[in-house]
Amino acid sequence: MYKIFIAGSGGIGKATGLILAHYDFMDCKVVLGDINRAAGKDAVKFVNEGSGSKKASFALMPKDGINANLEKVLKDADIILDCLPGSQAPRMARWAKKYKCHYANLTEYVDETEQIMKIGQKAKTGFLLQTGLAPGFINVLACKLYEEFVERHGTTVVDHIEMKVGALSRHAAGPHFYAFTWSPVGVATEYLKDAYIVRDFDKVTIPALSGLENLIVDGEDYEDNFTSGGAADLPEFFEGKAKNLDYKTIRYRGHYNWVKDKLSTMFAKKDKIALLQKEMLDNIPMVEDDKVIIYACVKGKDKTGLLRGVEASYDIKPVKVGTQTLRAIQTTTACALCESARILLTGKHKGIILQSQIPTDAFINGPYVKEFYGGLDLA
Repeated sequence: MYKIFIAGSGGIGKATGLILAHYDFMDCKVVLGDINRAAGKDAVKFVNEGSGSKKASFALMPKDGINANLEKVLKDADIILDCLPGSQAPRMARWAKKYKCHYANLTEYVDETEQIMKIGQKAKTGFLLQTGLAPGFINVLACKLYEEFVERHGTTVVDHIEMKVGALSRHAAGPHFYAFTWSPVGVATEYLKDAYIVRDFDKVTIPALSGLENLIVDGEDYEDNFTSGGAADLPEFFEGKAKNLDYKTIRYRGHYNWVKDKLSTMFAKKDKIALLQKEMLDNIPMVEDDKVIIYACVKGKDKTGLLRGVEASYDIKPVKVGTQTLRAIQTTTACALCESARILLTGKHKGIILQSQIPTDAFINGPYVKEFYGGLDLA
């Protein structure tokens, strides 16, 4: 039986616990950790009642340092699944290395990811980074489409790799045309930190929100724009193989113009991330009824010079797991984290594992991902 410590018992943490406890894809017990005792115990109740089991328990996490009970939990744990804000990721990674646990996280934060890469370099366990939805599933999907393109058309050099994801509400009113369906903490960060892309076969840095375009996915109109973090390590991995590669965040039309209008009033001010986050929290509601739109495409010329493409898209809605209903953002993020845990726990992985290094078939056709994404339907 695997013993899994989930750091953070918010929306993604408790969804991860529920999925692990409800499905029999791995024999495991989970411990949910949180700095808030009431929130943590509510999450344990959510998991146990939802799954009809007693697989979940709680451990109090101090804001700093470690307590005796948590240290006992970590010594006994096989893996840490990090569902905390990205700023806490290096701390969790150090715990994983100290207590010889596997480690998987969700964060799109670039600086913190670079810190963890140093921490986990010579670890005797596996450190699988940025493995939620975006970064995460979208990157493995892009790698899978690239492999399919190479197999179909016999060339390893492509013109463009596109990755696009939108965590959206089912409805969105003006003027912002948006609603929060997940933690608002990361949204302002990804709108303001630089994005890494590939242009003319070289990795380059560009400002976020500098590439507004319209698009149609499954017949629906949206817009997208460059945001930070979602490309994971693919800009480095595909240098020299893809002429162009980028990640964009999908929104309803009109949203990005609203954001730019708000940013225009903050031109000379410091800490724009905090200011934009406050502006968004003051104007944009949090909702439960959501959907997740995913699109990826690989385009290039075959050996005859004809432009070809391989693409895939998903439109994910809320779903019931056990007796609990999980939002689309919860399932798409948490199932990828669960799949990563399965890959680490059933393999012999050591050191840092980046998105480009994940075995694509084992991940996309793995039981947790397939349960919620329904497999891969290539076009």
